[in-house]
Amino acid sequence: MHFRAVIAALTSLLPLAASAETFRCGKWIIDDETTLPELTQKCGAPTRRDSRVEDVRAPNVYTGGNTKVGETVIETWVYEHSARSAAMVVTIVDGQIKKIERLKK
Repeated sequence: MHFRAVIAALTSLLPLAASAETFRCGKWIIDDETTLPELTQKCGAPTRRDSRVEDVRAPNVYTGGNTKVGETVIETWVYEHSARSAAMVVTIVDGQIKKIERLKK
């Protein structure tokens, strides 16, 4: 019976472990479902912003190597709202929020 209780407790924690990071801008909660127009409307312009383009590669069955099949744009937006709160880093891939993380102080 003890084993079942442990499994039940661990299973109940899975949704918490799988949830994405969020952060608050004023009265709004920002998550990976937020669109970029909503993000800029609710949080304003980021404190810092970087952008880079990376090649998308796929295996080439004829040569055994990899072939460039496209490009992807990766942006990193950093929001620093106050000296007391940790900065939030939003990673955007091809115009969609993919990751939100809190920088450690």
